[in-house]
Amino acid sequence: MSIIIKEVVENNDYKKFVNFPFSLYKNDKMWVPPIKDEEIKMLKADSNPAFEFCDTAFWIAMDGNTVVGRIGAIINRDYNEERNEKMGRFTRFECIDDFEVAKELLHTAENWVAHNKMDGIFGPLGFNNLDHQGVLVEGFDYLPSIASEYHKLYYKAFIEKLGYTKEIDWVEFRLTLGERAQNKAMRGSELIKKRYGIKVIHFQSADDLKPYINKIFEILNGSFDVLPFVSKFNDKLAQFYANKYLSILNPNFVKMVEIEGKPIGFIVGLPSLSRAMQKAKGSLFPLGIVHIMKALKGKGVDTVDQMLTGVLKEYHSTGAAVILQAELQNEMVKRGLKYIETTGIFETNERAIKNWKNYEHIQHKRKRCYRKNWDINS
Repeated sequence: MSIIIKEVVENNDYKKFVNFPFSLYKNDKMWVPPIKDEEIKMLKADSNPAFEFCDTAFWIAMDGNTVVGRIGAIINRDYNEERNEKMGRFTRFECIDDFEVAKELLHTAENWVAHNKMDGIFGPLGFNNLDHQGVLVEGFDYLPSIASEYHKLYYKAFIEKLGYTKEIDWVEFRLTLGERAQNKAMRGSELIKKRYGIKVIHFQSADDLKPYINKIFEILNGSFDVLPFVSKFNDKLAQFYANKYLSILNPNFVKMVEIEGKPIGFIVGLPSLSRAMQKAKGSLFPLGIVHIMKALKGKGVDTVDQMLTGVLKEYHSTGAAVILQAELQNEMVKRGLKYIETTGIFETNERAIKNWKNYEHIQHKRKRCYRKNWDINS
């Protein structure tokens, strides 16, 4: 095999970059494809506001006329400044089962990051914590949510063989919403509401939700900033993600809590779109949107993906998260949904993990971020 690494520059290159996983995972029943147009928007400076503070490059690996792999590299300048680090990221790494292809791709990303005077590289990571994060290392027999990841089994071995070491893991749970857990959440919720005067904001439509989008990102910025790899969302980036996700949210599964009119927390759930996205095959039209809208209404679905929960740090002690969880569960009960699929939780987040263990549960998936540093004096 003669491998050529080609930088993604032309429109046709971007299409090849985004299309490659569709051929790689063609016969894999567990892979959940993205919408191709949305993925291309993420990779271009004229559509993704993250390029204002991120330096990027993307490459495809070619064997003749065939794409056999891809990778991207990102330097998030805002993140590095906030954390006083000089680190790059590799992102969207995919390749055929050939170590030489993986080596060429990862070395290309490393060399670009080193050329830009960084001290090392970690990944897989995206532009921010709402982008792709981690490589799957456990749980290959389970369907991921649209906010999670699915990869080939051999990626872990390839990455580690190239000198990368574990930085941190995310763990994911599948919870069964039994009567005991439901009743416990409701009792706790009512007590906390009375004690702290917390009120719940409900949404019935996208128009109801729109005025609160900025508040959600303000809370996100104020509650996630201590977590690894997180950088703040500015107004442009918040609007970008609002436009990206607002059309695929069911507002009934988004809840906020407030104290004396001040929003202090939110939860975003979503009837699982994984099977619908598989049926869409990367396109909203002509039929992809039909499958997605059907799933959003809970039709043919028994699972809610718990996408995101945030409570301002100064209100953590109130137990506001208990109220949010109870309200999401109420919506599930109304529609006969039985399971919750959590998105990735850092393995160090003992409080959240302890909470999930109060449910009938399995900890079924694990994603990993790797790090590789080099001698900056060499």
